[in-house]
Amino acid sequence: MNLMLLSVLQEILRWDRELFNKVNGQWTNSFFDTFLPYIRNANTWVPVYLFFIVFALINFRRKGMYWVLGAVLTVATSDIISSWGIKDLIFRLRPCRDAALAGHVRFLVQYCPQSSSFVSSHAVNHFALSFFIFLTMKDITGKWLAIVLLWAFMVSYAQIYVGVHYPFDVLCGIFVGSFIGYIWAKIFNHGFSLRAAVQKKADP
Repeated sequence: MNLMLLSVLQEILRWDRELFNKVNGQWTNSFFDTFLPYIRNANTWVPVYLFFIVFALINFRRKGMYWVLGAVLTVATSDIISSWGIKDLIFRLRPCRDAALAGHVRFLVQYCPQSSSFVSSHAVNHFALSFFIFLTMKDITGKWLAIVLLWAFMVSYAQIYVGVHYPFDVLCGIFVGSFIGYIWAKIFNHGFSLRAAVQKKADP
């Protein structure tokens, strides 16, 4: 059984490296080379974070404050689990630090972290937050808000493209982050539904 699991893991890692080589080395163009390093930078999205905070506070008042707290707890939870939990348990060398890949990785950012490549904290954090936003606000804004999931995907994909994560790191980060965002959204909706706040405001 152990040999079978080892064989499966080796096959997954082989496919993982092959897909990394395609994303990082073949599926490339000059626009992505400029655009994606910018996309993965958390500072790029500060106006978006501020927009949702202001939107929640203006439209939902006290429940808006609870919503902001829920969003903060979601990101804090996801970062603790990914950066201080999973990364401490499972160490994987990042592609940009792997000597075996030296000369084959297109490294497009200024700094390659020394922390474990598994999982991608960018993927965990952004999918946790985007799921929380979507599941708590979709009944108010409409399903077009699913664009926040596309935003999280772009940030996650950029991690592979610039050379700091393998696809498997990102994929697992997506699953972990989505689960965390779903749980916090369920907790929030159970006690502080924004739909209820809007209906109450609309009642004569």
